[in-house]
Amino acid sequence: MAPLTPPSLLPRDALLASSANPVGLAPLLPLAEQALRTWEPVWSDFLTAAILEDALEQLGGLSELKLQVSGGHPQAERCCLRFERSDTANSGTVHSPAALEEIPLTGLEMQGNFLFDPATPADFRQGLLAAGAMPGELGDLWVRGDRGAQLITAQPLAARLGGQQVQVRTVAVALEVVPLSGLKPPVRPRPRALSTVEASLRLDAVASAGFGVSRSRMASWIRQGVVRINWRVVRTPSRELVEGDRVQLEDRGELTVLNVEATKRERWRLNLNRT
Repeated sequence: MAPLTPPSLLPRDALLASSANPVGLAPLLPLAEQALRTWEPVWSDFLTAAILEDALEQLGGLSELKLQVSGGHPQAERCCLRFERSDTANSGTVHSPAALEEIPLTGLEMQGNFLFDPATPADFRQGLLAAGAMPGELGDLWVRGDRGAQLITAQPLAARLGGQQVQVRTVAVALEVVPLSGLKPPVRPRPRALSTVEASLRLDAVASAGFGVSRSRMASWIRQGVVRINWRVVRTPSRELVEGDRVQLEDRGELTVLNVEATKRERWRLNLNRT
């Protein structure tokens, strides 16, 4: 006889139907139901910003669930999501010691000489994956010039890889476990409203104005795959933006196109919000 499947505690079909990322949301629903059934908090692996945003939108309004986000620093993009019954605080339930702990995050220093072979965050992630890391074990990662990179991860991966070497492009990289306090994540600017007039709605033109860099540098970043529109990587600088588009630039935040108006001189006036 086949094992009985426990009844669903959440309206799974409705949640997935309204989700912008049902493939990413689906694995999180069993974790939420586990927390509801066992009365014990459950942490997810690291989630991409797109999946995290969708999960918070779909599950944040459920009265029976309490959600908590942790990514290792205040502006973390990749975060773990904790599921907990919203009524446990007044239930008198005694949690296990492990359930009461915050998710144990730490840092990895990735040291190597990239002066003659510059690497992107994607290159460093690929090197870690080739060394046995799983995608869900990798939090935010940022490059530190030609010296290497830093990564936020969970302690089990740090214990496995700390003290070892991995290959990133042509460079041998030494991995050293460091506390979160020893990391220097990139600092994003404060949210602010911007207005600009551009000759076109091209991604490279608008994003260069919004993020305050040259158009040629922005075009290069786009071709490298570090720029996304609505969380999807775009490698075409000529891609045109429309109202509501959100442009994400790795380590530099997000730009939202609030309003687009044609001027009398056949140019475009845009209102933007940078966070």
